[in-house]
Parts: sequence; structure tokens; C-alpha cells
Amino acid sequence: MYRPFTKAVKRTVVDPLDAPNHQKSHGLGHVCKGGKPHHVSCGFVTRTYGGPTTMTTETAELAGKTFIITGANTGIGKITAMELARKGAHLILACRNSAKTDTVIKEIVKETGNTQVEYIHLDLGDLSSVRECAKELLARDLKIHGLVNNAGLAGQRGLTKDGFEIQFGTNHLGHYLFTRLLLDRIKESGGARIVNVASKSHYAAKGVDWSVLQKPTRSVTAMKEYSVSKLANVLFTKELARRLEGTDVTTYAVHPGVVATDVWRRVPGPFRWVIKKFMLTPEQGAESSLRCATAPELAKETGRYYDVGGKEVKPNRLADDADLAKTLWTKSAEWTGLPA
Repeated sequence: MYRPFTKAVKRTVVDPLDAPNHQKSHGLGHVCKGGKPHHVSCGFVTRTYGGPTTMTTETAELAGKTFIITGANTGIGKITAMELARKGAHLILACRNSAKTDTVIKEIVKETGNTQVEYIHLDLGDLSSVRECAKELLARDLKIHGLVNNAGLAGQRGLTKDGFEIQFGTNHLGHYLFTRLLLDRIKESGGARIVNVASKSHYAAKGVDWSVLQKPTRSVTAMKEYSVSKLANVLFTKELARRLEGTDVTTYAVHPGVVATDVWRRVPGPFRWVIKKFMLTPEQGAESSLRCATAPELAKETGRYYDVGGKEVKPNRLADDADLAKTLWTKSAEWTGLPA
């Protein structure tokens, strides 16, 4: 049975704005293996921290397993990486900012003693970056036992490099392409899991207006667009589960809770300080992702939606619309140049 880690701090949970509940992140880490530099010509950054990893029976339950986590250099993604490292997993942190992730990887290695932590560059708002990242990963003889699509942004307005509304393009389309490109390798790895960090905000979505997804953000707060992108995360999770039926790959959509992370940095100082006092810690927010990524009791569950702490709940009724999910899949394939 899944055992949550013990560092979480108990707080009263208040949903102050029902606003985005995961960090604005895209970060990256580095490359170390067994305390020795691990050189790969495909673009991974080679850095060495700490000494050889010594794992106990208790901490090595994920030894030999490889997890890729997007946006793992802050907030929920960082805690997810830290806790998987404690359990002996080989981690690849897929993010945008090398320097920021460099600091995080040093921290993970120091805290856990696990030196199998790598960095690869990934910008989910740039589909060419997504393709290059997947190409570099597939060039290695590397199994992928877990993919945690954690990165995301909220409250931003504009377009991605490829001309999609920035939240839809980053939160959904970038992860859609990344997952699709890695999917065959994931299926070959045996008993793999795909976790998509969604949001309770997906309940606010009233549908998907296909005509505005290739136009700049329209709403002032960008929350309407954010909600649609999070609905897309849940729809993608469910459609992926249907298409993976008969394999041993399972999918999960999770709501981490309203978490005190960097996503709130644009809120004025005094107000930000007050509302963050009533939010979950990143440690608490990461529990839903960690449970879905590792809990043995969820190994046969797939295509479902989980709330704070990894409790299964019913999603927005639109998330169960199979025709809507299929249309999203087909259009996403067209937009990313993949077969449907």
C-alpha cells in the first residue's frame, strides 16, 4: 500500500480563489550515475555530485525504475522528484531552466544520496523542443517506467511559439506530443504509468471552443483558458487509457490541491502572503502524483481522476464525454503532425 512521506505539514485546506493549483514550471536537472559522470552525446548535461549511491532495502523499492518528470525544478515537481529519488528511482528531470534545475539536483543528491538524477532540456511551449527532447531520450537504450507530466503554467496570456493559446499549448499540447512520442518505449517497459497533473479548475470548463485555441488568450485573468487546458489534461488521460487497453500501461489524472508554489508570484505581496498561509504545502500537493505513480493498489486502475492525497473522485461530466476526448485526440494529432 502507498505510504505518504512524513515531511508534510498539516494545515487547514482552503481553496481561496479556486485558482491554478500547481506550479508554473518547466525546469531541468542533470546527469549523474553511480557517482561517476555519465556522458551521453544526445544533449544531456554531465555533472557529478556526491559519492556512490548506497540504498537500503526500504529506500530501494524503485531501484532499476526510470521516471521522467516535467517541470521538476520547483514546487510539486521538485517534491515528486525528491521522494522518488528517496526510493531509489533513476530520475530524468525535463525542464527549461538548466541553472535552476542544477541547484535542485544538487539538493536532491545531498538529501537522498541518490546520484541517478539527470537533466534534459524541454520547453513544452515549443513543439520543436518537445520533439528534440523525445528524440534524445529515445536515442538511449532506456526503459521508461513512469512519466509524470507535471509542468504547467497559469495566468499567462499570449501564444506559444507554434501559435496556440499559451496555456492550452503548454499544459496540454506539449505534453500530448511528448507522451505520444515516448509511448512505444513506455509500452515496452512493462507496468509503466503515466500521471497527468490536472486541476480542480477543470470543473469550471463548460466545453472546448476549438475556434479559439489558435488565438491569443482572451480573458483578462486567463483562468477560462487555464480551465480548458486542465479539462484537456483529464480528457487526454481518459482517451489514452482507452487506447492503451490490453497493455499494462496505466494512466492517471490528478488534482494536487491549491498549493503554495511559484504560480502565485504575481499576486501582490501582502495578499499573496495571507492566501498562501491557507494553502497546502508542496509536500502535501505532491502526494496525489506520488500515489498514482507508485502505489501497488492502483496498478490496475487506469483513466481515472484523483483529488488531493490521491483519493479518486468523479471529474467534470465533460471529462467522461468519449466523443469529446476522441475529437481532442484527433485535433491534437493533426496540430502536432502525428497520425491519429
